[in-house]
Amino acid sequence: MSSIITLTTDFGTRDAYVGAVKGVILSINPDVRLVDISHDISPQDVMEAAYVLRDAAFYFPTDSIHLIVVDPGVGTPRRPIAARSSGHLFVAPDNGLIPLILDGKAPDESVVLDRPAYWRTPEPSTTFHGRDIFAPVSAHLSRGVDLSDLGSPAGELAPMHWALPITDEEGIQGWVAHIDRFGNCITNVPRELLESARRGRSVQCFAGTAILSGIATTYAAVEPGEPLMHFNSSELLEIAVNGGNASELLGIRKGTPINILFRGTDS
Repeated sequence: MSSIITLTTDFGTRDAYVGAVKGVILSINPDVRLVDISHDISPQDVMEAAYVLRDAAFYFPTDSIHLIVVDPGVGTPRRPIAARSSGHLFVAPDNGLIPLILDGKAPDESVVLDRPAYWRTPEPSTTFHGRDIFAPVSAHLSRGVDLSDLGSPAGELAPMHWALPITDEEGIQGWVAHIDRFGNCITNVPRELLESARRGRSVQCFAGTAILSGIATTYAAVEPGEPLMHFNSSELLEIAVNGGNASELLGIRKGTPINILFRGTDS
């Protein structure tokens, strides 16, 4: 039994959708703790939702239930699923979300949510499975219903993969994987990869209109309004502007390529 359900959606907060989902959950388990991770995922952006969950979910206590409703295929034959991995439970559409969150690792257990006894209604809306299937299933899990009771074994989940950086002797080609609300441009280049590939050489990065040299340790390592690159709290290379918005200032968008070149030795 879990006392925590986290919620991540692309619903925003101006409409009734988040309230309806929470109302269904609390009607089944009024004692559960609801924690909002984000309702500002870009509409239908499965990869952004997975990125945010991957950075947040595993900081919660084990047995937490993570409800994710970013569902461009709602009403189609895509399956509603629930899965367990490393002691955490995930309830989501089978559209690549869970494989992305788990970095391609298979969950310990997964089921298709095909038992209407655990839905809000046996005839769910074709446009709001978040309210009619995912929310009540999450609530039943929080009351101690076993995952295996909620549906049939899911087998292989719909695959989706992160784009991986490309490395050669001269450098690394990567991409901007996420832009946060501050305009910081987070790449898919992890510290471990860059440090092992550079072998003591200096680093120069081309991204958008910027040419950046050296890796800073804090935003304040450069003057206000100046760009920099550093490793963020998730150990990914990030392009930022001290006190500013790097995405706007440097013309960088999600998916923008970055090119890292190794030159000489670091001074």
